[in-house]
Amino acid sequence: MQGYYSEKLSAERLQLCYEIAPPRVKQYLDAEIEFVLDKIRQTDLVLELGCGYGRVLQKLVEKAKTVFGIDTSRASLFLIEKTIGKIPSLHLSVMNAVELGFSDRKFDRVICIQNGISAFKVNKRKLIEEAIRVTRSGGTILFSSYSERFWEDRLEWFRLQSEYGLIGEIDENVSKDGIIVCKDGFRSDTIGPDEFISLTSTYGIEPIITEVDGSSIFCEIRVE
Repeated sequence: MQGYYSEKLSAERLQLCYEIAPPRVKQYLDAEIEFVLDKIRQTDLVLELGCGYGRVLQKLVEKAKTVFGIDTSRASLFLIEKTIGKIPSLHLSVMNAVELGFSDRKFDRVICIQNGISAFKVNKRKLIEEAIRVTRSGGTILFSSYSERFWEDRLEWFRLQSEYGLIGEIDENVSKDGIIVCKDGFRSDTIGPDEFISLTSTYGIEPIITEVDGSSIFCEIRVE
């Protein structure tokens, strides 16, 4: 399951997931990006964890000074180079988000949105720990997940992905309470405000929790 996005749902297949998204889902996706862009300055060095085929990177490179994007799928990163082209301010690497090959205190902003904290299928505390390690003092980390209020729209979107053969058949009997389960083993969980607070409390952090657009829950960590 950990390799689902790198082996089955990457590059053009991942891109298609977003192209077929219903209007309400596209609104959610745009709202997430706008929330992130409002936090970024033109002088920032930014890292995106799980950059996929570059949907968010395209916006980040227009705003920040330098952007690094990592993903476990080499095919997705190749698609970025093919569609965006080689930009001097953009750097791509095949890398696991819980084993970052960067020095301590390197980035001003670390971004992990669109439910990456659940979708990566890694140790969540280790993911947060690594993000903190590579963020400079005074920097910001942004994680996001789905709002409970977005459940029906999210489920509709995943049903469409299933109909297109991008993910397995959804098991309607067990898909509930924010969890979508497919019969091929794919599973999409979520993180709520309480769990974000619990996860970050390990590091003595009081995150800022914000609901955006009635669709996203953002956890903002300000590094001292």
